[in-house]
Amino acid sequence: DPVHNAHLILARQAIETLALEKVLLVPAAISPLKKAAPVASGEVRLAMLRAAIKGEPEFEVDECELLRPPPSYTIDTVEEIRRRECDASIYCLIGEDNVEQLPRWHRFAELQKMVRFVVLDRSGKQPSHSYPLIHRRIDISATEIRRRVAQNKSIRYFVPESVEEIIQREKLYREQLQ
Repeated sequence: DPVHNAHLILARQAIETLALEKVLLVPAAISPLKKAAPVASGEVRLAMLRAAIKGEPEFEVDECELLRPPPSYTIDTVEEIRRRECDASIYCLIGEDNVEQLPRWHRFAELQKMVRFVVLDRSGKQPSHSYPLIHRRIDISATEIRRRVAQNKSIRYFVPESVEEIIQREKLYREQLQ
């Protein structure tokens, strides 16, 4: 929150490295393990995602988690995708920062039998896990973007231009000095 270029670059690299047909981008309603709710509303985050991937046929936005009551459990999403696409192999792309929390995920034992976890790493640090890794050193974070907006600094090149336009129009992240 917001979607940024590192997300998109790593998703593209996952498609190429793993020979994926597509990547589904799923904005969460409310993540049960995050301390704070998303800053932007689900509707605005959905608009930013759609704007960010416009013209990218291998990227799709799936709003299923925003349509269900919170919290957003990954296993519910995977079960829903499995019902729609019963023959698909499902990879769950997660950020390196989520690996430590995986055992705490709702119904994790079942989930890890249903998906292949792939870790998207931007840090370049030695991994402490055995999951497949998509690595590219990219020093862009949503926290930094929100901070830059709050400080009235440019976020050009951090996010797609269409996402920056939504952030400006909706006056997002202006109070996010953290």
